[in-house]
Amino acid sequence: MSDLPVKRNDGGFEEPHPAELIIDAIDVDALREARLRKAAKLRRLWSERRFLVKLGLWGLVISTAIAFLIPKQYTSFARLMPPEGSGGGGLASMLAALGGSKSGGLATMAESMLGIKTTGELFLGILGSATVQDDLIHKFDLQKRWQVTYLVDARKMLAGHTSIDQDRKNGIITIKVTSRDPQLAQAMAQEYVNRLNWVVNHLSTSSADNEANFLQARLQQEKNQMEADEKAFSEFASKHTAINIPEQGRAMLTSASLVQAQLIAAQTQLEGLRQFYTDNNARVRAAEAQVNELKQQLAKMGGKAEGEAAGSNELYPSIRELPVLGVTWADLYRNVQVDETVFEYLTEQYEAAKVQAAKEVPTVMLLDTPQVPRKKSWPPHILLGLLGAILFESAGIAWVLLRFRWETADRSDPRVALAADVYKDMRAGLPWATTNGHASGRMSRVLGRFGRRKSAGREEEAASQPESIGKQGDSHG
Repeated sequence: MSDLPVKRNDGGFEEPHPAELIIDAIDVDALREARLRKAAKLRRLWSERRFLVKLGLWGLVISTAIAFLIPKQYTSFARLMPPEGSGGGGLASMLAALGGSKSGGLATMAESMLGIKTTGELFLGILGSATVQDDLIHKFDLQKRWQVTYLVDARKMLAGHTSIDQDRKNGIITIKVTSRDPQLAQAMAQEYVNRLNWVVNHLSTSSADNEANFLQARLQQEKNQMEADEKAFSEFASKHTAINIPEQGRAMLTSASLVQAQLIAAQTQLEGLRQFYTDNNARVRAAEAQVNELKQQLAKMGGKAEGEAAGSNELYPSIRELPVLGVTWADLYRNVQVDETVFEYLTEQYEAAKVQAAKEVPTVMLLDTPQVPRKKSWPPHILLGLLGAILFESAGIAWVLLRFRWETADRSDPRVALAADVYKDMRAGLPWATTNGHASGRMSRVLGRFGRRKSAGREEEAASQPESIGKQGDSHG
C-alpha cells in the first residue's frame, strides 16, 4: 500500500482515506482476476491441443477434398485499347497540352468530376446491354446449357460469368469470361468484341451521321429532279430540233446573210444580162433560176409569217421560230444547269459528311485477342484447404472456450440455471436421446467423451487458482 497516492496539506502528508484504499484494492483484484481467467483459458487450450490439431487436420482434408470436387473454371480475357474519340475531347486535349505525360489521369479525374461521358464508358454500357447479352445467349444456347427457363435468369448468370472493367489510368477495357469449357470461354469473349464492333458501327449516331443521312435523302431528290428536267429538255430539243438555240440563231443569221449577199449578186448579174440578151436566152434563164433558188432558201431560213402553216419537212427551225423556242429552251436549259450545280454541291457535302462521320464513330481496337485458357482460374485448392483448416480450428477453439466458460460458471446464477434447463429440454427432444434423460447414440457418446476427457487437467487448473479470489469476493460483500 506504500505506493498509493496521499493528500498533501500545508503541514505535511497524511494517510489516504479508507474508502480510497478499498476502491484501489478492488481495481487491483479485478485486474488480477482477469489475468488469472485469461491464463486459465490459455491453459485449457493448451490441454486440448491434440484435439485442436486433429480438428484442424480434419478441416484441411475435408476442405481440400471439397475443393477438388468443385468443377474447374477457365477464364479467357480480351483487352481493348482506349478509343481516341470521347465526349470530353476538348478538355482532355487541353489537359494533355498542360500536363504532359501525367495528364491522362488528370483528364480522367476531371471528366469524372464534371460528369463527362467518355467513349470507354459508352463501350462498358454497350457490353452490358441486353442486346449484346441476348445475342450471346442465343448464339451459344446458354439457356439449355445452364438449364434455365427464363431469359432474365440467363442474363443474370451470364453477368455472373462475365467481368468487364476499365482501367482508370490508361483506359484499357478488359473483358473476362469464365466457363467450365475453355473453348466456350474463348468463343464468348471473342463474341463480346464482335458484337461491340457491330453495335458501334450500326447503331452509333452523331451530328455528322444525321447530316450525312439528310444529304443522302436530299441528293436522291435532286437526282430525280435532274433526271426529269433532262428528260423534258431532251424531248423539247428533239421535237423542235433545238439543240442550241443561241448557236443555231447565230448560225442561221450568218447563213441568211450569205444567202442574201448571193441573192443580191445574182440579181445584179441578171439585170446585166437582160441588157444584152433576151429573156429566152439560156444565160438569162440560168441567172433567173439561180435568183429564184436563192429567194427560196432565204424564205426557208426566214420562216413563215404568223398565221401561216409551217412546212413539216423543215429540218431546222426558222429564224422566225427561234425567239419563240428560245424562251422555253432557255428555261429548260437553265433548270438542267441548276440541277447539275446543286447535285455536284450536294455530292461534295455528302462525301465530306461521310468522312466526318467515319472519324466520329469510335473504333474498337483489339489489344489482346482472346485465347483458349490452359490453366484453371477456379477453384484454388491450396487456399480453400487452408481456409477450411482455419475455419475448423476456429470452431474448435470456440467450442473449447464455451465449454470452459460453462464449466466455470456460477451454478447459482439464474441465467446459468435457465440455460441448463433449456439445454436439458432440447436434449431430451433430440432423436438420439432417451426418455430418461441419459444420452445415447453416437453423437451423445462423442460429446460425453469430450466432456470427460482431461478431467484431471481441469481439476488441477481449478486448484491452481488462488484462494484469494474467494476471499476477495467475501471482502467485496
